[in-house]
Amino acid sequence: MSAERKVPAIKPARPKKRTNRKRVILLVVFFVTLLAILFFQSSISKISEIEIVGYEMVSAEEIGQVSGITLGDSFFTIKDREVIANIEALQPVREAAIHKKFPGYVQIEVTEHERVAFTINDQGAREALLADGTAVPLEGLAIPLDRPILSGWEAGNPLMIELCSVLGSIAEPLLDDISEIVPDPSQAYEDKIRMYTKSQFEVSTRIALLAEKLQYFNLLVQEIKDQDIHAGVFTLMEQDRFLPVELEEEEAGNNLAE
Repeated sequence: MSAERKVPAIKPARPKKRTNRKRVILLVVFFVTLLAILFFQSSISKISEIEIVGYEMVSAEEIGQVSGITLGDSFFTIKDREVIANIEALQPVREAAIHKKFPGYVQIEVTEHERVAFTINDQGAREALLADGTAVPLEGLAIPLDRPILSGWEAGNPLMIELCSVLGSIAEPLLDDISEIVPDPSQAYEDKIRMYTKSQFEVSTRIALLAEKLQYFNLLVQEIKDQDIHAGVFTLMEQDRFLPVELEEEEAGNNLAE
């Protein structure tokens, strides 16, 4: 018997899947890249609206200028930290934040240092005083005089800076009646001040005692008005007293007679 040689069957050639897969990947990458280029060149990827909120003592124009953000810039290339640092370098600004909403909307929100008083500089221009004593020019800004005016203080006076710090720690309602504060030093108290109120009273006290005394000053004023007395001088020191205008004028006359 002759041995029959078995010839193995030839398997049909299979398509090269890897080659096809690479082509598909390349095509996908190509189209994604093309779409990305078209997207970033289109108006939908650009900044179309910039809103600045929270400012008062610094203008929107100045904030926008230092931010470096302009209409038509790429929405996705804003360097938030750099922009915030530039804005916070402005004198009145305490902190800043950037809020973005696609497509194209950017909001710059600023929080300013609290203004505690106003003053008039040597050129006759209004300035706002911050809690650290820093003076901020207000030329061209419509800001109401809703804080006391400091008169008779030299710029950089340490006692004025201390006064600003104290005013910054006092609740706004307690300052509503105070219209003006002037220095009134004595041999005993270098930090003695005199305050004038909208309710036609004067207050003599010290910077060191101001925050404590103002806590009940409005109640004192109301008690005096209930007695039908509408003018006079409060001396709020270690011991408090009140002198109506009539008695004050009478005492002044007696002193002159002597």
